[in-house]
Amino acid sequence: MTHAQRILGIVVPALLFVVVQSACERTEGGGVVTGGTDERATPRAAAPVEAAEDAPMWAVDDGLGFEPLPTPAPGDWLDVHHEFGQSFAGFLRSGPNRPDETRSVLVLQPIGRFDHPSAPPVGTLRRFTETYFGMPAQVLPAVNLDHVDVTSRRVANLRRPQLLTGELLDLLRRNLPEYAFCSVGITMQDLYPGPDWNYVFGQASLRERVAVYSFVRYVPAFWGEDSDDPSLVLRRSCKVLAHETAHAFGIRHCTACLCVMNGSNHLAESDSRPLHLCPNDLRKLQWSVGFDVVERYRRLAALYREIGFDDGAEWIDRRLRHIEG
Repeated sequence: MTHAQRILGIVVPALLFVVVQSACERTEGGGVVTGGTDERATPRAAAPVEAAEDAPMWAVDDGLGFEPLPTPAPGDWLDVHHEFGQSFAGFLRSGPNRPDETRSVLVLQPIGRFDHPSAPPVGTLRRFTETYFGMPAQVLPAVNLDHVDVTSRRVANLRRPQLLTGELLDLLRRNLPEYAFCSVGITMQDLYPGPDWNYVFGQASLRERVAVYSFVRYVPAFWGEDSDDPSLVLRRSCKVLAHETAHAFGIRHCTACLCVMNGSNHLAESDSRPLHLCPNDLRKLQWSVGFDVVERYRRLAALYREIGFDDGAEWIDRRLRHIEG
C-alpha cells in the first residue's frame, strides 16, 4: 500500500468549508486539497482579549507532560501546510462560536447502520464527547439511508456504496435542532466529496455548525491488515471527534507541542498524536464552555480507565498531581 493510499482528509470545496485535520485523495493521484475559512464569511464580534498574565496555572505550558512537536518528516502535515498556530488572544479576536442557553448540546447523528463488527460503540462516543467537552451530548436516531435522497456511488472492493458529503451536510443542516451547538454526522460508510475524488474522511461547515465523518477507514481490516483491534478503532474515532468538534469552537491547529489539535496528513501521523489538549487549547475550550478543569480531568480519567485508555488516564493522573501540588 502506498503512502498516498493512507492519506486522511477533509476536503474544502467552497464557501465556509474548512480543512480541519487531514487530506484526501483524488482519483488521478494522491493530491492534497487544503484551505481555511472563506474570507467572504461575515466575521463574528470579537471577544474581549484577556491579558496573557491572567492565565491560570493549568493553562501555562510548563513543559511537564507536554512534549514539543517534532520536526515534520516529508509528507507530514507541517511539511505540506505552513501554519503558525493560534494564541489565546488570537482565538478571542476571531469571534469564535460559543455555546449559550439556547445552543447547549453536542449532537451526534449516526448515518446508516453501525453494525460493522469493528464499529465504535455509539454510546461510548457520546459519553466521551460529553466528558471531553464538559457539555451535554445526545445521540439522535440513526438516519435510515433507504428513506433519504442522498447521492451514492459503487466502488470496486467496497461492500457498501460511498455517500456524497455535500448532500449529507445539507441533510444535517436542514435537521439541525435549535438546541444544538453543533451536529456531527458519524457513519461507517465511506464518503466522497465529488466525482474527482477517491474518498474523503470527512467534511465540515463549521460556521454552520455541521460536519460529517466516516470511521470505516480507521478499521485496520479496511486496509487489508490482519488485525481486529476494537480499542484502536475506538481511540482513533474518539481522537477525530475531539479534534473536529474542537474546531467548531474556533480552535485551530496547534503547532507548539504534541496535542490532539495537531494537523495530521496520514494515519501514522494521526496515531502518533495524543488525545489531550495542550494548555493553550484547553484554555480556549474552558473559556468557551466554563467547566471546572480539575473536575473535567477527573471525569476523563475515570472514563478512560473504563474504556481501556489506561495510558491516557495515567497521563491525567500525572497532570493533576502537578496542578494540585
